[in-house]
Amino acid sequence: MLSTAVDRYWEQFQPSRGLAGARAWARSDADQLNLNGMWRFRYSASDQDRTEFATPHYDDSSWAHLPVPSLWQLHGFGRPIYTNVRYPFPIDPPRVPQENPTGDYRTSFEIPASWDTDPVVLRFDGVDSCARVWLNGHEVGVTSGSRLAAEFDVSAVVHRSEPNLLAVRVHQWSSGSYLEDQDMWWLSGIFRDVTVLRRPKGGIDDFFVHAAYDSQSGRGELRVEADGAVSVRVEELGVDGPAGQTVQLDRVEPWSAEVPRLYTAVLSTPTETVTTRIGFRTVEISDGVLTVNGRRVLFRGVNRHEFDPDAGRTVSAETMLADVLLMKRHNINAVRTSHYPPHPSFLELCDEYGLYVIDECDLETHGFFADEPAPPTADGSPIIADNPAEDPRWRDELLLRMQRTVERDKNHPSVIMWSLGNESGAGQNLGVMADWSRTRDPSRPLHYERDWTCRYVDVYSRMYASHAEVDEIGRGVEEALSDPVLDARRRAMPFILCEYSHAMGNGPGGLSEYQALFEKYPRCQGGFIWEWIDHGLRTHDEHGEFYGYGGDFGEELHDGNFVADGLLFPDRTPSPGLLELKQVFAPVRIASSDAGLVIENHYEVRDLSHLRLEWSHSVEGDVVESGTLAVPAVEPGDSATLPLPDLSPVSGESWLTIAAVLAEDTAWAPDGHEVAFGQVAIHVPATTEWVPTLRAVSGDTEVRLGAGIFDASTGALLKIGDIDVGSPRLDVWRAPIDNERAFARDPIEVTWRELGLDRMRHRVERVELVGGLVIRARVAPAATRLGFDVVYRWTAHGDVLRLVVELNPDGVWPCPLPRVGLRMHAAAELSNVEWYGLGPGESYADSRRAARVGRFAVSIDELLTPYVFPQENGNRAGVRWMQVTDPQGAGLRIEGEPTVDMAVRRWSSEALDRARHPNELARDDRVWINLDKAQHGLGSASCGPGVLPQYRLLAEPTSFSLRLRAV
Repeated sequence: MLSTAVDRYWEQFQPSRGLAGARAWARSDADQLNLNGMWRFRYSASDQDRTEFATPHYDDSSWAHLPVPSLWQLHGFGRPIYTNVRYPFPIDPPRVPQENPTGDYRTSFEIPASWDTDPVVLRFDGVDSCARVWLNGHEVGVTSGSRLAAEFDVSAVVHRSEPNLLAVRVHQWSSGSYLEDQDMWWLSGIFRDVTVLRRPKGGIDDFFVHAAYDSQSGRGELRVEADGAVSVRVEELGVDGPAGQTVQLDRVEPWSAEVPRLYTAVLSTPTETVTTRIGFRTVEISDGVLTVNGRRVLFRGVNRHEFDPDAGRTVSAETMLADVLLMKRHNINAVRTSHYPPHPSFLELCDEYGLYVIDECDLETHGFFADEPAPPTADGSPIIADNPAEDPRWRDELLLRMQRTVERDKNHPSVIMWSLGNESGAGQNLGVMADWSRTRDPSRPLHYERDWTCRYVDVYSRMYASHAEVDEIGRGVEEALSDPVLDARRRAMPFILCEYSHAMGNGPGGLSEYQALFEKYPRCQGGFIWEWIDHGLRTHDEHGEFYGYGGDFGEELHDGNFVADGLLFPDRTPSPGLLELKQVFAPVRIASSDAGLVIENHYEVRDLSHLRLEWSHSVEGDVVESGTLAVPAVEPGDSATLPLPDLSPVSGESWLTIAAVLAEDTAWAPDGHEVAFGQVAIHVPATTEWVPTLRAVSGDTEVRLGAGIFDASTGALLKIGDIDVGSPRLDVWRAPIDNERAFARDPIEVTWRELGLDRMRHRVERVELVGGLVIRARVAPAATRLGFDVVYRWTAHGDVLRLVVELNPDGVWPCPLPRVGLRMHAAAELSNVEWYGLGPGESYADSRRAARVGRFAVSIDELLTPYVFPQENGNRAGVRWMQVTDPQGAGLRIEGEPTVDMAVRRWSSEALDRARHPNELARDDRVWINLDKAQHGLGSASCGPGVLPQYRLLAEPTSFSLRLRAV
């Protein structure tokens, strides 16, 4: 048998070779060359073993050009693949398929003569997933660990007086792919910066800043470990001395996410100067509570993948800053870097603007647990022998990944915890990683969610625990571990939800109830929403532009739109979920009591002196007076009561709105930026009694009742004044949201469709003229005895029609209903909507903290929320009245008794249900209007818990009423 030996480095348990030692990322005055730009590129559909392309004189003139950094699938080479848990290749570690897309790269550079004979280092900040590197035809090494920095000492092979040829071969699949199953697009290439570094002799190769703060005395302690004879100068603190010594400082200002105080430190030798920012802070666990500088931390956090809809994981400096500013402006104080270390510039921004960071190792092996049971047992994730967390053959690679994470990011004050990785089960190799981390950096606690016994970690972390379970943990009555020692250890730990409230599609609901638990129980210290942004890739088809998700690129295995589960749409537009989160996370709470306004300070270290309180008094949505209230001296954790401002007497419904806004410009938002708001009802007028004044008049084919014209045989409303309408009739269906679909924890859509709620039939049983018009109907789906007996009662007063709907479910309904309300339609010429009620954004039963009572006016198109996967959207709750009009102002006015939920669309719920992308939604020949008594809640069951009991819409007898007239 013919056998050819091939160096299949990409199929080794530890493929990296030739790497220089991991060290801190730093800003140095030593010379460097940025190699970002257009490189020559050759794509192959399978792995390669011929390496002649790495020689300097190889002719690459026929090759394509590809920008570095970038991901080649987004430039027409191969295709993106999205899977959540499943590996898109056979599980046969460390082997990968021979059909292994491979990219060959070439570029050239020259180094300045001034570099002389100093050592030269080649640095890659991120390459997915495995790369072999040559310089001038000489192999310098192999790197794996896609989101980890790799440095190679190329001093022996670099040309000092002529061009250098750099060649890189990148494989999409490698043994490292088994460690990077991180619920994101599988994309390949050199996706972060490439740099050539001059390393001056006698320079600063590495350093470690230790800056502690004593919250009792206000003292600081500074020690900088560094290689070689390095001096440390912090001019603002009067520090100037050698590295290695411990400096006691009588008074420093501490760093926190709320007040991110940084000091500039200059580290120098005769040949190199490094500038770094120091934040004094101490992270401790005391009496089962995680503290920073002696204060309990409540994580108002998000999980952040690096993502751009055009560039994938290649994220620009501008995009990173946009993320941080959006987080700060929406009251987010913490980030978990799911599930790998981010670009180092992002951590600099977290230092500067103030965000707590859980920095996660580049590790996830979820595909080994594709069939794991849920929910977990108290004793933890099952051990699988060949899972890398347990298999000793992977030990060195997992340890190396942790070392590379810690060493690169160890000097960032924003990093307050290390995470061993994500969803990699349990196993002995995690203990090795934990032991090394504690030895190297005892100042930061360790996190890892799948260590449910908390054998290796310092905080008890879970994903998607229900509200009820969080309450049990807060009270200390959760299910016990079988090992009493481990059980006692775990019960003494802080508890966080490293993922909760899955923000997929319309939702999440139930945020307020989680936050109440975090504020009630000291041990429950908040958590991190999954996740920050929808990973939709900008795509086009015959219908126009849309954001593609799994399956849109011809993948044979994919997980659909599960990749679109963020608080931002792919273009970074905030979703309604993010707006809701901002108000739930608000560090200022404004409410009312019999004594006046209650202002609560939920900051951890700040008083309220940086804010001002602006108030406005509105009647039926129109502001009649406004002013500013003095900000009380409220310390963190305290509250104050203020008298209401002197308000003018009014006759209509009126509300006092109080906004806590920034009193001056900050680094992250301008003067006047709203941090939080509250509303107080001032005057609620008595409801007017309805007195019918007109009787129904029957003709041969029509019934006239006031301004309404009805069909005589069916009772259907045909016209109000001169406005043609499609008669309101019972509607119980909505286009299912992601939290209800088949993949969800509570896949209620399946039950709804089995019952036929998406195909209800309407039968008029009797039309009666009894003063007004009464229609008795049966509404039911095929193939079941279940249904609804409905009575529609129409009366009139002048040109106003009143409709009372009485609903009685027939049979035992096994599930909640999507909605209970009416649906009608009107002419397509109607284009504008004005309403008085909750707004301006959408609101639902369990997601309405961000909505305020007011008067709003938008176009019909602006009412809609463009979720990546079309679904129920655009509902406005608590509507007192609404008008849908054409450009001339003619149309319909609808009033609730006292309120309705409303949605107005240019397509039906059925069309919304059929669409798979928003660009498939074509305008109908009519406008559809939903007027609801109630809707089922949202929950977050696409991955988290379902709808809380108080927000479930049960099938039970009910009635509701509204009024209609033409305008």
